[in-house]
Amino acid sequence: MANSFLHKKTEGPTIIPPLAEPGQRLKSRVWYRVDIPDGMSGDGSEYHIYVKRAPSKDLCIFLSGGGIAWNEYTAARPVTAPKMLIRLPNYYWSNLRPVTQIMNINIGITQTGSVRNPFNDWNFIVIPYSTGDLHLGNNEFVYHTGNGEESTLHFHGYTNFRSAMDAGSSFFPEAKRILVAGNSAGAFAVPALAGDIADLYYPDCKDITLFSDSGQLLYKKWKKTLRDIWKTDKRFWSAIHSENITLDFYRALFQKYGNRFRCLYSSSTRDYLLSTYYNDVTNKVYKTDRDVQDAFFADLQKMIKELKELSGDFGIYIDPWKFPFTQGGTVHTAVRELYFAFKTVDGITMARWLADAVSGDVYDVGMKLLL
Repeated sequence: MANSFLHKKTEGPTIIPPLAEPGQRLKSRVWYRVDIPDGMSGDGSEYHIYVKRAPSKDLCIFLSGGGIAWNEYTAARPVTAPKMLIRLPNYYWSNLRPVTQIMNINIGITQTGSVRNPFNDWNFIVIPYSTGDLHLGNNEFVYHTGNGEESTLHFHGYTNFRSAMDAGSSFFPEAKRILVAGNSAGAFAVPALAGDIADLYYPDCKDITLFSDSGQLLYKKWKKTLRDIWKTDKRFWSAIHSENITLDFYRALFQKYGNRFRCLYSSSTRDYLLSTYYNDVTNKVYKTDRDVQDAFFADLQKMIKELKELSGDFGIYIDPWKFPFTQGGTVHTAVRELYFAFKTVDGITMARWLADAVSGDVYDVGMKLLL
């Protein structure tokens, strides 16, 4: 049970948001936490979402990132602060400790009160992620820890998603425009779950934009992972026909819905984190370097080409941003980072590009970086 001090109600952006019950009238531009009794994090602890009301009929449903556990080895190595500091293998967040709130609200697209953020006046349902299964799993996975002890990873991603949408949509029963966005693990989930959002929760909304920020990880055993380890619904694992799960999900989406959705994708050129994962998948080495970053770049060139072949209207944003922590590579995700509304490519911020796209003006930024 959560401590009572976590529930203190305050005005405006808060470090610890007040609690709200489904259907409750919300104050405008205040983040609230909504507990999900049917939800469960990967380690068995509690699960919650965040919502924010704004003076509009626009709604952003944000699928958060937080790593992947694709086999027993990765399941046994969740993220911890010490492992991150010394760069030991750490693959996914297994709970919603207070620090993970920093990853979810009041930053980038979710920042409130910023004149630079064109989504300040959008309503939000933020669906946190702590299950390592791309929001798709439905399994109790027994594995052995590094100490040889038996433990269970609760792949409850899809149950969490549906329960989150049941609760979140009660605050926003109607929407004029919808943006379904996700970063990192959430980016993979966007095309997989867009149909559920449109068909089950907002069937009357005709203006829906999908945005995947940084969702490229090639892996030959994706279908096996979804089918046998995460035990997802058949419609998810049966859509996988290649190493590129995101591309396969978008292919299945276009096959079923045609041009029902406006689609967008973004990536940095040599993503330091996804290239680390890729190196681990292919070479069993948990680190990034120039060679694997170049391999990531070559795969990105191919992926963007294939997304454009799915639809010439697929909007793309490519950035070359580097910081000291990127280990020689480029940043991992931008939509929920400080530089979302500050850094530019071709003179255009991601914030402006995304705001234009949801208004129907879809274009590409940074394509020359792929040459």
